[in-house]
Amino acid sequence: MFRQLRKIAIFSSILLFAGCYYAPYYANRAAGGGTDAAEGEQHDVPYTANDSFLLTQDVLRGEGILFEVKPDDHLVTLWKDADVGPGVLGSLVGKHPQYRYEIEVVPINPRSSRIIVNVRAEDIPDEDITKYNATTRLNLFAKIDQLAAQFPPSGGTPKEGGVNYALLPNEDLKGLAKRATGNEDNWRQIAQDNGLKSPTDGANLPSIWIRNTLLSEPNKGSAGDK
Repeated sequence: MFRQLRKIAIFSSILLFAGCYYAPYYANRAAGGGTDAAEGEQHDVPYTANDSFLLTQDVLRGEGILFEVKPDDHLVTLWKDADVGPGVLGSLVGKHPQYRYEIEVVPINPRSSRIIVNVRAEDIPDEDITKYNATTRLNLFAKIDQLAAQFPPSGGTPKEGGVNYALLPNEDLKGLAKRATGNEDNWRQIAQDNGLKSPTDGANLPSIWIRNTLLSEPNKGSAGDK
């Protein structure tokens, strides 16, 4: 009888200890702590949403990252194990920290778009999630820009209703507007048509499109790069 009571007491102590140990873990999971969290980044590019979507896929393939294409210009990469070990509880339940990227491309206007990348993490502490951001882990946005500069998207520049101009060395949009239209103030309209924000934003573009209605008389109706 004494031995049975002793076994019950020991078993109860184990359950009590386990309850104290596991309770914070499940409470943290319910609160969305380190067990399931997400952090987002975004990058604006002077390309159509379709072109940006294709560029993003090309970069992911180049990095050897597997992904699924979802409707409405969404991508989801496959889960990847994090390079941190599981905690004590994760080891007990066979759970390893992992992460993936959820990517969406949305249009800003007909000539520019925004790439939004969320890193989804499971069982990674909140303070470590930034280590798995796409910019930190993959340098994703810079590689998209590099690929676009090397192989400009074919659909990024309108081919009708205007002329494509290459910027001269040390020339910005104001200088181009003065040269092509006779009025440097037209740089704002040129910037808007090309999805740019400042006079210097076009430096990395292979060409700048200028609508015919802005062109000065000597250039109006001409075609091709200048």
